[in-house]
Amino acid sequence: MRPELVTDEIWVVVEPLLPNEPPKPKGGRPRVSDRGVLYEIVFVLRSGLPRGMLPCEVCGCSGMTCWRRLRDWQQAGVRNLLHRIPLERLDPAGALDWSRASLDAASRSCPSGRTRRTVAVRARNGIASPTETARCSA
Repeated sequence: MRPELVTDEIWVVVEPLLPNEPPKPKGGRPRVSDRGVLYEIVFVLRSGLPRGMLPCEVCGCSGMTCWRRLRDWQQAGVRNLLHRIPLERLDPAGALDWSRASLDAASRSCPSGRTRRTVAVRARNGIASPTETARCSA
């Protein structure tokens, strides 16, 4: 029996966040369940197994299917919600240890909505030196 990586408690929180299945005007294969795909994603994260080596027996789909679904979920903003919702639930309960938290530039958006640019400095090319005008051979 496989371990339960996506428990019912987790699924109750995650399922409403996921986008609906896009319509298939030409038919096609039945869609792999979102819960099965989430199981495979968590399986890869927990095991460290490369996505390309993921056995189809884990939930019945390929690693590429999981990658595409994860890409679609990221574009729909699900990844950010999956990160934020547990924090919003755990913080009021006092279950977070903020003394070990860190913040980087990617986690914080600029208040003005624009990123400050730095001056670009071009390095000298160490492979080729400037030459005179090139000439075509006859």
